[in-house]
Amino acid sequence: MYYLLLAFCYSLSILPLPVLYFISDALYVLVYHIIGYRKKVVMANLAQAFPDKSKEEITAIAKKYYHNLTDMMVETIKLLTMSKTQLQKRFRCDLSVLHKLYAEGKSCQLHLGHNFNWEWANLLCMQGVNFPFLVVYMPLTSKPADRMFRHFREKFGTILIPANDMGNSMKAWLNKQYLIALVADQNPGNPRSCYWYPFLNKMTPFYKGPEMGAKRSNIPVVFVDIRKVKRGYYNATLTLAFENPQQEPEGKITEAFVRYLEKNIHEQPEVWVWSHRRWKHTYPGPKNGN
Repeated sequence: MYYLLLAFCYSLSILPLPVLYFISDALYVLVYHIIGYRKKVVMANLAQAFPDKSKEEITAIAKKYYHNLTDMMVETIKLLTMSKTQLQKRFRCDLSVLHKLYAEGKSCQLHLGHNFNWEWANLLCMQGVNFPFLVVYMPLTSKPADRMFRHFREKFGTILIPANDMGNSMKAWLNKQYLIALVADQNPGNPRSCYWYPFLNKMTPFYKGPEMGAKRSNIPVVFVDIRKVKRGYYNATLTLAFENPQQEPEGKITEAFVRYLEKNIHEQPEVWVWSHRRWKHTYPGPKNGN
């Protein structure tokens, strides 16, 4: 099954991007207009996040979001045959802050949200820095699909760290210098052991793990903002948020990332993933929350 899936993806990947974007246009019609994939969830999330916007404005953002979603599908497949030069032309990022930290002998945490196109960002960082590049990911339940995504992400040498076995996987890196990317807006499985903050007009749980890991080893934290410039072109901005996490009070790093992500979402809402049920947990109150 895996090899059939790989062959199918390769057959698509060799197509030029303009042809793949034509396929994306067709997928958009199918996903948004015909199937209506999670449309109720998307519209409810957008209405909650932007109560000051009209129904027409919410619909316009939703349509852009679905088009970006299908674009990401074909762009991810294109990674199979995309060259380093092609990727660097289409995804730009000033990596000087990472070069500085590496020269100082420090490791580094990247905190980013589910902003398109994080798959291209994953590979570009690997090509531009001297750090071993670790990416925390959640294994998929489908073994063929999981193997396929690992193939995409490991193409240029990225080292994948399974989120469900992170403790064991990180033991080999405890005394080494590394760069680790954490998608820090994941929906926690156990909301009672998380930090809670107002986020897009609702109390929202966030994992403590990224902050705790940074403070444990005093690893500098860099926030990442990915913006879509135009179709097939992205810019990422890296901001050194906390150089000495151990000096910060508990919760400050996580809250700062929440405010950073929220600001970026307000400025370009169509590039954040709205189709997940981010607010399925109910705030337990201050005694059980943050």
